[in-house]
Amino acid sequence: MTAQSSGPGARADDTAQDVPGTDPHEQPTLRLHTAVPPPPVEVIDVPTSRVQHPSDLLGVVLGVLGVALVLALASYAHNTTSGVAEDVQGFATLLRRILFVPVNALVGLITLAVPLLVLGEQALRRRGRLLLETMVGGAAALALNAGAHWLISGLTSTDLAQNLSIRVGTGWQLTLPAYAALAAGVLTVAGSRVSASVRWGWNALWVAVGITLITGQVSLPGVAVSVLLGRIVGMAVRYVSGVAPQRAYGEDLAVGVRRAGYTPRRLVRVPDQETAAAPHRDRYPPLPDPDPASAALARSSGTRVYRVETAYDEVLDLVVLDRDRQVVGSLARLWRSLRLRGLEGRSVVSLRQAAERAALLSYAAEAAGVDTPGLLRIGENADSMLLLLDHPHGGVPLTDLPDARLTDELLRAVWAQLRRAHAAGIAHRAVTSDNIVVGPVSHGVPRVWLTGWEQGDVASSELARRMDLMQVLALLALRVGAERAVRSAADALDDADVAAIGPLLQTIALPRQTREAMRQHKEVLTEVREALVARLPQADVEPQQLVRFGARTLLTIIVTVVAVFVVLTTINVNEIAAALRASDWRYSVLAYALGLMTLLGGALALVAFSPVKVPLWRATLVQTAGTFVALAAPAGIGPAALNLRTLTKRGVTATLAAATVALVQVTQFVVTVLLLLVLSLLSGTQQQSALPVSPVVLVVVAAVAGLVAAALLVPRVRQWALAKAMPTLRQTWPRFIQVIGQPTRLGLGLLGSTVMTMGYVLAFDASLAALGQSTSLVKVAIVYLAGTTAGSLVPTPGGVGTVEAALTASLGAVVGLNPGVALSVAVLFRVLTYWLRIPLGWVAMRRLQKLGEL
Repeated sequence: MTAQSSGPGARADDTAQDVPGTDPHEQPTLRLHTAVPPPPVEVIDVPTSRVQHPSDLLGVVLGVLGVALVLALASYAHNTTSGVAEDVQGFATLLRRILFVPVNALVGLITLAVPLLVLGEQALRRRGRLLLETMVGGAAALALNAGAHWLISGLTSTDLAQNLSIRVGTGWQLTLPAYAALAAGVLTVAGSRVSASVRWGWNALWVAVGITLITGQVSLPGVAVSVLLGRIVGMAVRYVSGVAPQRAYGEDLAVGVRRAGYTPRRLVRVPDQETAAAPHRDRYPPLPDPDPASAALARSSGTRVYRVETAYDEVLDLVVLDRDRQVVGSLARLWRSLRLRGLEGRSVVSLRQAAERAALLSYAAEAAGVDTPGLLRIGENADSMLLLLDHPHGGVPLTDLPDARLTDELLRAVWAQLRRAHAAGIAHRAVTSDNIVVGPVSHGVPRVWLTGWEQGDVASSELARRMDLMQVLALLALRVGAERAVRSAADALDDADVAAIGPLLQTIALPRQTREAMRQHKEVLTEVREALVARLPQADVEPQQLVRFGARTLLTIIVTVVAVFVVLTTINVNEIAAALRASDWRYSVLAYALGLMTLLGGALALVAFSPVKVPLWRATLVQTAGTFVALAAPAGIGPAALNLRTLTKRGVTATLAAATVALVQVTQFVVTVLLLLVLSLLSGTQQQSALPVSPVVLVVVAAVAGLVAAALLVPRVRQWALAKAMPTLRQTWPRFIQVIGQPTRLGLGLLGSTVMTMGYVLAFDASLAALGQSTSLVKVAIVYLAGTTAGSLVPTPGGVGTVEAALTASLGAVVGLNPGVALSVAVLFRVLTYWLRIPLGWVAMRRLQKLGEL
């Protein structure tokens, strides 16, 4: 299928029949023709500026991931990397015979020649800014490579440094070749391989890398890390500084339009987000107010749009597709394709494919009888593809249409256009209020154009067509109300089609523009479901599963990755084994059981304060799953988040659920303080001294109280404390008043908090006994509370490291244990009440996910 070629503006050069004064029947004679320059074109646009390519930022991310992968392979697949290096080094003898210069001299020559060649070409071409950026990129690559060399050799493990090294004599030498990082950084900043110096520079770099690798002067992982570091720096410099745009602007646009077969007289940019953010925008004359239809086209397409006035007084719309914008669009489509069912777009890997796809959908929709602006021609110039479209004269997008024009006839016309496309098997896949353009009324029926078919399908699935229906129903409900929108759908569609819309009424399935509008009117989707059920009582509006993986799946993956990382990097197996061997296993089992009892205490508190019924076993599973989530969240945050999620999944509003969780935490704090006072008094009755507690404990408590009181005397500190405490108090107070009226619930909640706190205190006391140590219960409570408080203040996952350090320090200060014994007690307690519960937490979390609780 070809585009239209008729029309007065469809030719850039007239034939003999079109030239005045010529006779088409005249015999041809030899004439001398002079090339006539094209007429001047007025271009009204924003000034061109340097652009930041998203592909450069993507290159930085991929480079960082590449470095991490190489380091991981060097650490855990050392045999593979060293085997590859040994294989290629088998050619070393042959290579030395072939080379007529020493390897070091050859590498030095390449190292010096590549930067000079690139910089020299830029100097000859008078690219001063690029010359400076290239020098900065090379210097930064050298600095980063040197920093990595120092970090790996001085701070990381010996095994990793050795895996990146080569053997020199009897020792090992770390090899992160500076020449590889320098050349990679310079060549990356310099640009594409179109430049001869860049093309030959990369070839020379690979030759140098191959020679040094074969002759055993560098390690394979080391040279790979250096090249990747150079690439990272080069991409970062390119992204931060920006690059000169390769898009078609000004005269390039006019040339592209002429190549498409039209003679432009005037090109006017339609204002969009890019023009508003253009640098020094206030120094240039403002762009003319756009036609409403052209402005809607710019918003919906996310591309540059121009109003084209031809030499024959035609008015057309010009859509410009730029190569640098394709990266973001491709990544967004890939993400939706991975995450969503039935919503994925077709993969587009090049600018030309994007233009050809837009042309295919436009021609297919027009052939199906859909009223849509026709695609006339496609042109190309620089790094842009140009699409010339008919302009819908007098059209106003539904976004800007006054409410008075939203008649029932208009709604029927909208549904009619969509049904016409569906009858031909075409799905739009992204219907927004900007894609519905309303024209003038003719014979009582308004004209409706459907635009923006770039994301559509020519052989669509039933699900894709149902999505179109749902999107139109949702955007009409935002404008005319749910009841009227459903009535218009029922009048235009079969009952089966209307009923099939209900399960798809989900925010995730809406285009971005409609989704943003729906966030401001969250009640609309609920009203549409109610109107559907009222219209068709047998309709099923239960949401259909559209998401392949959601927040809970991502949470599981992230937590699992963090858990593995934490376990591999922080746990000291030898230290734990020594603590377990030195302990009395009977007290260790008791401490582990007391630690499990705390999960029951947390479940009792949640059941007691929950505004809805939560089974005790289900609440216990939630607390158990919190021990797994604690690996990726600071101490206390993970269980609270799971409690909040459990309540909201059971229909509790977000505000009430947050108040309930806050009440549980406040109750635990109050109970802990009261228990500490009770234990202090009880321990004092068993002593000969008149003091209820030891002088050391009194000094510690008095010091803490004095510091808190002194801090509260400072107005700013007092205001900060009130700002932190008052929101929680206002949130929990109404819920607390409700709970006070139910003594049974209050007692159960206090019992749960008591069991939870005392479970940890007694488990810590059992850990002391397991290593042959004993002290008063109040001192055990003080030490435990100090350690857990430190773990909560320092945001490390699960308090790993901070809790152990605080427990060790507190045991030395309060109990008087020597550091070695104190560390063994702290490690044993954490193993029994934290690390050994993680597998149970993972099982509980998987179970709750299957039950739909998370």
